[in-house]
Amino acid sequence: MAAGSTYTPIATTTLGSAAATVTFSSISGSYTDLVLITDNIQSGGTQGNLFVQFNSDTGSNYSRTWLSGDGSTAYSGRESSQTKMGLTAYSYPQTTTRWAGLVHIQNYSNATTYKSVLIRGNNSAVGVDAIVGLWRSTSAITSLVLSRSNDNFATGSTFTLYGISAA
Repeated sequence: MAAGSTYTPIATTTLGSAAATVTFSSISGSYTDLVLITDNIQSGGTQGNLFVQFNSDTGSNYSRTWLSGDGSTAYSGRESSQTKMGLTAYSYPQTTTRWAGLVHIQNYSNATTYKSVLIRGNNSAVGVDAIVGLWRSTSAITSLVLSRSNDNFATGSTFTLYGISAA
Protein backbone atom coordinates (compact mmCIF):
# COMPACT_ATOMS: atom_id res chain seq x y z
CA MET A 1 0.00 0.00 0.00
CA ALA A 2 1.31 3.47 -0.86
CA ALA A 3 2.59 5.74 1.91
CA GLY A 4 -0.14 7.95 3.33
CA SER A 5 -2.97 5.54 2.50
CA THR A 6 -5.98 5.92 4.76
CA TYR A 7 -8.83 3.61 5.70
CA THR A 8 -11.97 5.71 6.19
CA PRO A 9 -14.99 4.00 7.74
CA ILE A 10 -17.97 4.41 5.39
CA ALA A 11 -20.59 2.31 7.20
CA THR A 12 -20.89 -0.40 9.84
CA THR A 13 -23.76 -2.82 10.33
CA THR A 14 -24.18 -5.02 13.40
CA LEU A 15 -27.25 -7.18 13.07
CA GLY A 16 -29.77 -6.87 15.89
CA SER A 17 -31.73 -9.76 14.40
CA ALA A 18 -31.16 -12.38 11.72
CA ALA A 19 -31.15 -11.01 8.15
CA ALA A 20 -31.16 -12.59 4.69
CA THR A 21 -29.05 -9.81 3.17
CA VAL A 22 -26.81 -6.92 4.17
CA THR A 23 -26.75 -3.93 1.82
CA PHE A 24 -24.34 -1.02 1.48
CA SER A 25 -25.78 1.59 -0.90
CA SER A 26 -25.03 5.12 -2.11
CA ILE A 27 -21.30 4.40 -1.95
CA SER A 28 -19.34 7.53 -2.76
CA GLY A 29 -16.85 7.37 -5.63
CA SER A 30 -14.30 9.45 -3.73
CA TYR A 31 -11.92 6.61 -2.81
CA THR A 32 -9.65 4.39 -4.88
CA ASP A 33 -10.53 1.05 -3.26
CA LEU A 34 -13.08 -0.44 -0.87
CA VAL A 35 -12.39 -2.89 1.96
CA LEU A 36 -15.14 -4.88 3.64
CA ILE A 37 -14.35 -6.52 6.97
CA THR A 38 -16.89 -9.06 8.18
CA ASP A 39 -17.25 -11.30 11.19
CA ASN A 40 -20.42 -13.29 10.72
CA ILE A 41 -22.23 -16.46 11.58
CA GLN A 42 -25.29 -18.09 10.04
CA SER A 43 -28.58 -18.39 11.88
CA GLY A 44 -29.77 -21.80 10.64
CA GLY A 45 -28.48 -25.32 10.84
CA THR A 46 -27.22 -25.87 7.30
CA GLN A 47 -23.86 -24.84 5.94
CA GLY A 48 -23.72 -22.37 3.09
CA ASN A 49 -21.55 -19.91 1.23
CA LEU A 50 -21.42 -16.11 1.25
CA PHE A 51 -21.96 -14.04 -1.89
CA VAL A 52 -21.83 -10.44 -3.09
CA GLN A 53 -23.55 -8.66 -5.97
CA PHE A 54 -22.58 -5.19 -7.15
CA ASN A 55 -25.05 -2.52 -8.30
CA SER A 56 -27.92 -5.06 -8.31
CA ASP A 57 -26.26 -6.87 -11.24
CA THR A 58 -27.81 -10.35 -11.51
CA GLY A 59 -26.26 -11.11 -14.91
CA SER A 60 -23.63 -13.82 -15.45
CA ASN A 61 -20.79 -11.32 -14.95
CA TYR A 62 -18.92 -12.77 -11.96
CA SER A 63 -16.00 -15.19 -11.81
CA ARG A 64 -13.52 -16.35 -9.20
CA THR A 65 -10.52 -18.57 -8.61
CA TRP A 66 -9.78 -19.94 -5.16
CA LEU A 67 -7.21 -21.77 -3.06
CA SER A 68 -8.32 -23.24 0.28
CA GLY A 69 -6.90 -25.45 2.96
CA ASP A 70 -8.05 -27.24 6.08
CA GLY A 71 -4.67 -27.97 7.69
CA SER A 72 -4.14 -31.27 5.92
CA THR A 73 -5.47 -30.87 2.37
CA ALA A 74 -5.33 -28.01 -0.14
CA TYR A 75 -8.19 -27.34 -2.56
CA SER A 76 -8.51 -25.10 -5.60
CA GLY A 77 -11.11 -24.30 -8.19
CA ARG A 78 -12.58 -21.80 -10.60
CA GLU A 79 -16.06 -20.58 -11.50
CA SER A 80 -17.02 -18.25 -14.32
CA SER A 81 -20.21 -16.68 -15.67
CA GLN A 82 -21.89 -16.68 -12.26
CA THR A 83 -24.77 -14.40 -11.20
CA LYS A 84 -23.00 -13.44 -7.95
CA MET A 85 -19.46 -13.66 -6.58
CA GLY A 86 -18.69 -16.28 -3.95
CA LEU A 87 -16.73 -14.91 -0.99
CA THR A 88 -16.05 -18.33 0.54
CA ALA A 89 -14.73 -21.57 -0.92
CA TYR A 90 -15.86 -23.77 1.95
CA SER A 91 -19.52 -24.06 2.93
CA TYR A 92 -19.40 -21.91 6.03
CA PRO A 93 -19.83 -20.10 8.37
CA GLN A 94 -21.42 -22.76 10.46
CA THR A 95 -23.92 -22.12 13.24
CA THR A 96 -21.28 -22.53 15.92
CA THR A 97 -18.23 -20.81 14.43
CA ARG A 98 -17.69 -17.48 12.75
CA TRP A 99 -16.28 -16.60 9.33
CA ALA A 100 -13.90 -13.67 9.50
CA GLY A 101 -13.16 -12.16 6.13
CA LEU A 102 -11.47 -9.28 4.36
CA VAL A 103 -12.81 -8.33 0.92
CA HIS A 104 -10.65 -5.82 -1.03
CA ILE A 105 -12.41 -4.29 -4.04
CA GLN A 106 -9.84 -2.60 -6.26
CA ASN A 107 -10.48 0.48 -8.42
CA TYR A 108 -14.20 0.31 -7.58
CA SER A 109 -14.91 3.86 -8.78
CA ASN A 110 -13.06 3.52 -12.10
CA ALA A 111 -15.62 3.55 -14.92
CA THR A 112 -13.31 2.15 -17.61
CA THR A 113 -12.10 -1.19 -16.20
CA TYR A 114 -13.51 -4.44 -14.83
CA LYS A 115 -13.37 -4.76 -11.02
CA SER A 116 -10.92 -7.11 -9.30
CA VAL A 117 -11.67 -8.43 -5.81
CA LEU A 118 -9.22 -10.08 -3.39
CA ILE A 119 -10.78 -12.12 -0.58
CA ARG A 120 -9.11 -13.67 2.45
CA GLY A 121 -11.16 -15.52 5.01
CA ASN A 122 -11.07 -18.13 7.69
CA ASN A 123 -13.21 -20.22 9.95
CA SER A 124 -11.28 -21.79 12.82
CA ALA A 125 -13.30 -25.02 12.64
CA VAL A 126 -13.11 -25.49 8.87
CA GLY A 127 -10.23 -23.80 7.05
CA VAL A 128 -8.87 -20.78 5.24
CA ASP A 129 -9.54 -19.25 1.81
CA ALA A 130 -7.70 -17.05 -0.65
CA ILE A 131 -9.91 -15.98 -3.57
CA VAL A 132 -9.49 -13.70 -6.57
CA GLY A 133 -12.75 -12.49 -8.08
CA LEU A 134 -13.70 -10.46 -11.13
CA TRP A 135 -16.85 -8.49 -11.86
CA ARG A 136 -17.01 -8.01 -15.62
CA SER A 137 -18.48 -4.51 -15.65
CA THR A 138 -16.96 -1.09 -16.21
CA SER A 139 -19.58 0.60 -14.03
CA ALA A 140 -18.39 2.30 -10.86
CA ILE A 141 -19.60 0.36 -7.82
CA THR A 142 -22.25 2.31 -5.90
CA SER A 143 -23.85 -0.53 -3.94
CA LEU A 144 -23.18 -4.06 -2.78
CA VAL A 145 -25.48 -6.71 -1.37
CA LEU A 146 -24.19 -9.61 0.73
CA SER A 147 -26.23 -12.81 0.91
CA ARG A 148 -25.96 -16.46 1.88
CA SER A 149 -26.78 -19.60 -0.05
CA ASN A 150 -28.65 -21.08 2.96
CA ASP A 151 -30.27 -19.48 6.01
CA ASN A 152 -29.65 -15.93 7.25
CA PHE A 153 -26.86 -13.97 8.80
CA ALA A 154 -27.24 -14.38 12.58
CA THR A 155 -27.81 -11.71 15.20
CA GLY A 156 -24.49 -10.11 16.14
CA SER A 157 -22.85 -10.51 12.72
CA THR A 158 -20.81 -7.41 11.87
CA PHE A 159 -19.94 -5.79 8.53
CA THR A 160 -17.77 -2.68 8.14
CA LEU A 161 -17.09 -1.00 4.80
CA TYR A 162 -14.00 1.21 4.47
CA GLY A 163 -12.86 3.52 1.68
CA ILE A 164 -9.15 3.66 0.92
CA SER A 165 -7.61 6.90 -0.24
CA ALA A 166 -4.48 6.75 -2.40
CA ALA A 167 -4.26 2.97 -2.57
